Amino acid sequence: MAAPPLAPRPIATWDPPMQFIDSKENRPALKQLQHSAPAARTRKERPCDGCRRRKSKCVLQESRKCVLCEFHKQDCTFVEKAQPRKRKLEDGTVVEGSAKRSPAASQQSAAAAPQHSHKPPPLLGQTTALDACLIGLGSFNEKNETASRVGTLRQVGGSEYFSTYDDADVPVPDDETRALAEIEAVVGRHGPALIKVYFRNVHPSYPILQKSAFLDRIRHDDLQFNPPLLAAMYVLALSWWDRDPDLAQHPKPDITRLELVAMTGLMQAMQRPKISAVQAGLLLLQRAKASTWTLTVQLVALGQDIGLHLDCSGWSIPDWEKRLRKRLAWALYMQDKWSALMHGRPSHINAADWSVRDPAVEDFDENIPPFSESASLESEDETETAKGRTIFMQMIQLTRLLSDICDVFYSQTAKQEFARAGRFATQLVLNRAKPVQLRLKEWFAKLPPECKMDNYTPGTLSATGYLHLGYFATEISIHRRIVQSLDPSLSDPYMLYICRSAAKTRLISAMDYVNRLKPEHLDAFWYFASASNFSLIGTFGSLLLATSPGQEEAEFYASRLQEFKWTLGVSAKKASWIQGAMDMLEANGEMLQGLPSKPQMMPPMKKRADTVMGISMSQNGSFDEGIGMENGW
Repeated sequence: MAAPPLAPRPIATWDPPMQFIDSKENRPALKQLQHSAPAARTRKERPCDGCRRRKSKCVLQESRKCVLCEFHKQDCTFVEKAQPRKRKLEDGTVVEGSAKRSPAASQQSAAAAPQHSHKPPPLLGQTTALDACLIGLGSFNEKNETASRVGTLRQVGGSEYFSTYDDADVPVPDDETRALAEIEAVVGRHGPALIKVYFRNVHPSYPILQKSAFLDRIRHDDLQFNPPLLAAMYVLALSWWDRDPDLAQHPKPDITRLELVAMTGLMQAMQRPKISAVQAGLLLLQRAKASTWTLTVQLVALGQDIGLHLDCSGWSIPDWEKRLRKRLAWALYMQDKWSALMHGRPSHINAADWSVRDPAVEDFDENIPPFSESASLESEDETETAKGRTIFMQMIQLTRLLSDICDVFYSQTAKQEFARAGRFATQLVLNRAKPVQLRLKEWFAKLPPECKMDNYTPGTLSATGYLHLGYFATEISIHRRIVQSLDPSLSDPYMLYICRSAAKTRLISAMDYVNRLKPEHLDAFWYFASASNFSLIGTFGSLLLATSPGQEEAEFYASRLQEFKWTLGVSAKKASWIQGAMDMLEANGEMLQGLPSKPQMMPPMKKRADTVMGISMSQNGSFDEGIGMENGW
């Protein structure tokens, strides 16, 4: 698997007085793991049993435990006898001593090797029966662990504890072995090529795996991967099968079968919570066609089980795991927020219980000694890698804005407040819209140059499309609520005119964005919410059509919606997943057939700004300037 084996699960958090902890004589001080690999042993020194089996470089730490065993969370032993050397015959079979095995049998044997796993008990937080203050009274060993009836408790920071069971207590089920064999049967010899495709097209903009570790295991024929994670990577990579000159010459693997194996394996993996299960779920959700809400909620719960919602910067875990946890945590955060928008459901991650720090550039360093010493499967374009990293970080900031917008305008509390406001509902909506709109405007203005839509190299895929589409969906979510609040019989005519004009400008900008998409954008990685976000543009246009005060305005929106439908149809030929947005556009069109005819009427008379109900237009020059902006490329 691409990620480190599961981390232990936090069971309690507590901030005790510092003197209470420091005065404990039966507890060793928390020790930070060694982050720099010491010099490798000489050839005369034998590797440990685990590295010998993996055929990996064995690098001892001062603790006399090698880096790889620390990484895999397993015992570092030197008791096994050396295995007989293997050699290949001309027919490709592998000979071990006097035994003769086929290459397929060798792979299945490697796949059948047990994976490292933990099965922690249910999460115990501050309000559970197991109090963190009482845990602190235990006798801790040099690993900062203490035994208890509910498992081994380990302290990783001043206020976080984890609970783990020994791997021997949780044997790996045969289902995983069979799943790996089935995955390889579907993909065949194209597995390494698909892994290349994945890391070239998905990973730069969605860096939730530990790439160096994953590639090192591939390089050493270590196939002990988490089955749903491996299948999910293959599923995503298959999107570019026909665009790869080598792969396109062969029959495409059965993606439906792979998805079934991945989903089945994921449901089993959730019974033994670990990082790889969250990774697998997030990857599968990037192309799921059915409702994604239930799985998203399960992943949020799973992430909380292993402490992804906590700030791990002070934990006694390796730096690479801190970096991976932070990237994965924010990926889970975005999955929750955009799923909530898609499905119109309440988010399951709230700010009061989210302490993960914002990611920085250094959090995308994926090197893990000695993995960093090995060359990648292919040369990387550092420019594109850096660009994908920036897009990911910008998407996080945009998602935080989206979260606030959903709370301010679409929560049940907000809905009730707008209802109580009566004829002043629009004014209340506008007052709340202005601050978040200005923040959105600032975010857009500060986008780095590499995130601009026109910043791409012809012939090279660019994932900036999903970021800008997310921006338009976020902005539309503000104006949609404004338009919904308007009541022609109660609203001031000038306010009505200004609000609808601003909404019209936003719609035209979003539709123009779609018109400007290039093959380099359409063929690139698109975030899972993109089809829904395309739909929101059409939905917003349909809303403006339905609420148009006159026939002329309604005809304008009908014409633009028809153009939008045609553009999506053209784009869907390059990106088939856009068909979902077209289906929603068709559904809205069917509903509009029941719309009564609009009256012929002149454009509303513009009034002076100072006649609008309680709204000062002089503060920002124009009302539109306060709730919208022009969108540059």
